[in-house]
Amino acid sequence: MQAKGRVFKYGDNVDTDVIIPARYLNSSDPAELATHCMEDIDKEFVNKVSKGDIIVADKNFGCGSSREHAPIAIKAAGVSCVIAETFARIFYRNAINIGLPIIECPQASKGIENGDEVEVDFDSGIIYNRTKGTEFKGQAFPEFMQKIIKAEGLVNYINGQNA
Repeated sequence: MQAKGRVFKYGDNVDTDVIIPARYLNSSDPAELATHCMEDIDKEFVNKVSKGDIIVADKNFGCGSSREHAPIAIKAAGVSCVIAETFARIFYRNAINIGLPIIECPQASKGIENGDEVEVDFDSGIIYNRTKGTEFKGQAFPEFMQKIIKAEGLVNYINGQNA
């Protein structure tokens, strides 16, 4: 499995309230949530993001409330992977549960800029910045996590769909 796309870069402490503002939590429809993804930190995100693009951030991405709406909005917006120096633990778990690939890699977080073209190989954990010709070693995804992601989330995986 791999991801390939253009990078949207953010800083430290991107919380769930800017990923999907609370005023939109009256909907659980992924397509509706996607239309408001990142709007409080990047008004143009939803107009610029393309299927496969990648979010790169610094420390503590996804901090704040434990709502699953945040990774759902990111995934539904077309983002194929989130790379950060660190993730809030509950966001990390929620992302895996809904099938959004995430990788902690401090070096990649520091060495990748907004607009760079990046490829991620989940089997090896290699993150390749095509724009700069640099490579970073993140943690490879264990096989069971890749199966959850391929199944589009933990519930589908448990139910045997797409596994």
